[in-house]
Amino acid sequence: MRDAFKLIRWPNLIFIGILLWVMEQWVATPVLNSIRFDQTILPWWLLTLIIAATILIAAGGYVINDYFDVKIDRINRPDAVIITRTWEKQRAFRFSLILSIIGIVLGLAVAFICRSWTLGIIFVMTPGVLWFYSSGYKRQFIIGNLIIALVSALTPLLIAFANIGYAHVRWGEIINQTPLSHELFVWLGGFAVFAFLTTWIREIIKDMQDVEGDAEMECHTFPVVLGERWAKIIVTTLTLITMGLLVYCNYCALPFDTAFRSPNTRFLYFGLLTPLVCMLVLLWSAKIPSDYKAVQMIMKFVMFMGTMFGFVIMRMIN
Repeated sequence: MRDAFKLIRWPNLIFIGILLWVMEQWVATPVLNSIRFDQTILPWWLLTLIIAATILIAAGGYVINDYFDVKIDRINRPDAVIITRTWEKQRAFRFSLILSIIGIVLGLAVAFICRSWTLGIIFVMTPGVLWFYSSGYKRQFIIGNLIIALVSALTPLLIAFANIGYAHVRWGEIINQTPLSHELFVWLGGFAVFAFLTTWIREIIKDMQDVEGDAEMECHTFPVVLGERWAKIIVTTLTLITMGLLVYCNYCALPFDTAFRSPNTRFLYFGLLTPLVCMLVLLWSAKIPSDYKAVQMIMKFVMFMGTMFGFVIMRMIN
């Protein structure tokens, strides 16, 4: 049982659940209240189905990733290898398949309730995308990182698609004459862009940590193809873009004369921008895998704080 929890990366799954809950309760719900569509707020049981489906599909993806990465992990982190050491490969394969199938079934149930083709396609295609990513795409230049970043960006958007679909079920085509879709995509889309950029950054840092095993198995990651220095330059560029977008969005959302004194701005600088600056400092001094692991931990903190920024958004909307 302990190995099963390690395989599915349970801390990551908890983070996914928190992210979806925050997107619904702290972002989507205030948006619906602000435009007087509070009667279309997702019921708790439907949100639970969305969270369960997403977590199960993600868990299946983590297991199948380890299934295909046994040789690489024996080089990069031999003490953490579970598959072939305590779990047979076929057992791990079946476990991944069961998790993914249950996740797809629950996701299709959500899509049916919300009458959303988009949700159905996402829940069906994502396990397949994660399968092909693990089996080959992750070893290709740029493509592997982009796939994971795009999948992460879809997570906040699930809440947007679910709320729009549920609103159509409740109110019909009249929804198209309201700002509901626009408002949801504006607010949740911002979190999707943040998830895309920070996940891409973290994936490249992870590749720098795992460069030895990746090079041995001929994986065409940024550090392997371009070298450590250029990988750091790319991470720095993406980080500066992320920081610039955060500042831009903050000062667009707040009156300029009050922005510098706003609690929202203080959260932005001390909760997000300061850790990102610290991450860059540590990144450029990193030389060995343990150094890059520390940089990864800071990025995880930034991603968590980015999720908690939903509380700030809730206050802004209300």
